[in-house]
Amino acid sequence: MNAVNVLEQVPIHTDAHGVVRVAGTRVTLETIVDAFAAGATAEEIAQQYPTVPLADVYAVIAYFLRHQPEVEAYLKEREALAGGVRREVEERFPSAGIRERLLARRQ
Repeated sequence: MNAVNVLEQVPIHTDAHGVVRVAGTRVTLETIVDAFAAGATAEEIAQQYPTVPLADVYAVIAYFLRHQPEVEAYLKEREALAGGVRREVEERFPSAGIRERLLARRQ
């Protein structure tokens, strides 16, 4: 049997907002990586996210394992961005006393 070199592209893309997603889906790289890190198998991940074919789950996990420092840096960057957005929302819409305000509205 002859060895055939087959190059396949990793089924991920970066959307207009800078979020890395599994190609053709709305499932993020972070979602797959987090599920894998939590101990889920590729089959379990594919079952939980039926828009992602099992082969793509395996390819994304392989990509993560081969490029772990880069993926982790990306995930930290996204986490920092989310923290900034969270702080901004909390500043604009403080939650302190919200229960009391809602109860006061009710009466």
